[in-house]
Amino acid sequence: MSKVNLLDKHTAELIAAGEVVERPSSVVKELVENCIDAGATVVTVEIKHGGSSYIRVTDNGEGISPDDVPTAFLRHATSKIRVGTDLDSIATLGFRGEALASICAVSKMELITRTAESDCGVHYVIEGSDEKVNEEIGCAVGTTIIVREMFYNTPARRKFLKSDKTEGNAIAAVMDRVALSHPEISFRFIREGREALLTPGDGKLRSAIHAVYGREFTSGLIPAKYSYNGVSVEGFISKPVNSRPNRAMQIFFINGRYVRSNTMQRALEEACKGAVMIGKFPACVLGISLDCSAVDVNVHPAKLEVRFTDEKPIYEAVYFAVKSSLAEFDAPRDVELPPVRKVSTSPNMHEYSGVQINLNQSMRSEAVKNHVERMHHNADTFPDRVNESPQSPQLAPLTVNDPGAAAVIPSSGIMSPVPPTYEEAVRAAEPEIHGTLPPERISSHHAGAQTSDELNETPENNQEHEIEKNAESFILPEYKIVGEIFNTYILVESGGELILIDKHAAHERLIYERLMKQRENPDSQMLLTPLPVTLDKQQYDAVTQSIDLLAQAGFEVEDFGMGTVLLRSVPTILSGDDAEGAFLEIAGQLRSGQTAVSTEHIDWIYHTIACKSAVKGGDRNLPGELAELVLTLINNPDVRYCPHGRPIFVSLKQREIEKYFGRIQP
Repeated sequence: MSKVNLLDKHTAELIAAGEVVERPSSVVKELVENCIDAGATVVTVEIKHGGSSYIRVTDNGEGISPDDVPTAFLRHATSKIRVGTDLDSIATLGFRGEALASICAVSKMELITRTAESDCGVHYVIEGSDEKVNEEIGCAVGTTIIVREMFYNTPARRKFLKSDKTEGNAIAAVMDRVALSHPEISFRFIREGREALLTPGDGKLRSAIHAVYGREFTSGLIPAKYSYNGVSVEGFISKPVNSRPNRAMQIFFINGRYVRSNTMQRALEEACKGAVMIGKFPACVLGISLDCSAVDVNVHPAKLEVRFTDEKPIYEAVYFAVKSSLAEFDAPRDVELPPVRKVSTSPNMHEYSGVQINLNQSMRSEAVKNHVERMHHNADTFPDRVNESPQSPQLAPLTVNDPGAAAVIPSSGIMSPVPPTYEEAVRAAEPEIHGTLPPERISSHHAGAQTSDELNETPENNQEHEIEKNAESFILPEYKIVGEIFNTYILVESGGELILIDKHAAHERLIYERLMKQRENPDSQMLLTPLPVTLDKQQYDAVTQSIDLLAQAGFEVEDFGMGTVLLRSVPTILSGDDAEGAFLEIAGQLRSGQTAVSTEHIDWIYHTIACKSAVKGGDRNLPGELAELVLTLINNPDVRYCPHGRPIFVSLKQREIEKYFGRIQP
């Protein structure tokens, strides 16, 4: 009995997709979706020259009956629906009946198929919509379709195809998505004679993710499962510590169909708010199952976007799935603090041998804790300190000649003095921090081997500076660093002005200027162990095409294949964690193509490196480090904005401040 129907004009107009074959990846997508709809459990895809010269798709599905073969290549001929009302309950990936007709119109196609009920199969050849061969052939149950010489009869479209590597990566991305959406099917992808993908087809999503993205990415996932109001969510989300700098790894499926959905994306990120750092995005592979009548898949030519009759249950199902997963599998670890003898009425104050310190502050530094414990166990060595009661603080401001004169640490929004023991412990643990530090060493976790003279060819820091202060410069004759607020802004008093410096913006710009000076000979460091980085196929394609460009910025990248690259060298300024984060962010930007010119690319890469390696707002820094940053700014008067255009400093006149307090009349 014939299964393929030629739709009537009215039903065809309801579909009205106007879909065309744009590139080889769209051909593979349509053919593989037909394999899935045919009930296949094993699908093999082979391509050559990025799919432009050869595509072969083989499955073990139900096949096509001999009577249906010629009809299947007509436009609006499909076995998925019969009348317009069937569009309300589409459970198949394909339904428009346009794919085979569109493909054969611009290529040379060959079909070999057999059903279980037929004793022999059919060999069918069609070129440019013209039938060439229709004959019987012996073959296994299932279907094989071969597409050759795409756009051979439309050279105007053929010239717009990208390189074989880019087109091949686009097909690889399609294979990744269908493999993740149907873990019960074993997919094999052969690219230029090499096997690029093989999934086990065991029905386990984790196995499919491992086959597609590798062990490292899979190990950072936790399961998510939830049902709400007829909507079921099942899949995996990344642990908060494994979040990524872009949304490239957020993958959603609706009833086994890969889609882009702002609703599910918002639900995912809202559920992770508070657990994921600002500027980072959770990764996921989530499948949503719901009634077919509740979703319209006929709103996008490529069927990548869907429309819901009610978005609320979708949002809430994804939200609570992620929330419950984080609560169950990412619970905070219990941390035991060492026992202390509490003698103060303040809940945060404790006493060690008569010396009161703030527990929240002291526990931040292992060096401080060890120093205080040594005092506790060696009281005889410090008899004067043991019996000494805490004195009122002297809030002497820090000056250029005394970068370590006072250690003023913010606590709960108040500039609180730190007892002398804290300062001594820090000096004992890190004696080098009170010397002259380069901008790369502003934060203790941003290590570098450079000196300040390498960054700015200026007079020594103890040399007097000329008085030049206007809108175009930032040179101070006499100054003192009053302190720091919110662990972000440095307060500097100069004459009749109070200057607030954004330490992240300042440090970022100084690093950016240094990188620009090293443009011809980037300063990079070889990693002891190459760092593997897993990317989605679009990012992978962008990175592998920009290896020379990345080398100019200090990244030595090696193509490891199958969506993974190896970082062998990274810019010296970056630490290990910052290097991977910066590289992922750069890969995302290269993928988006927002900066298509090479010079703009390298400039943006420098921006990213500088941003990742600079001290962050909220980081705690020592007074000597802040002083060094201010001195470097003074020696670089042209540095007034960060690479992203934000101001580095703002100033308040003494007269303006006095107006606020009513000391003078406005």
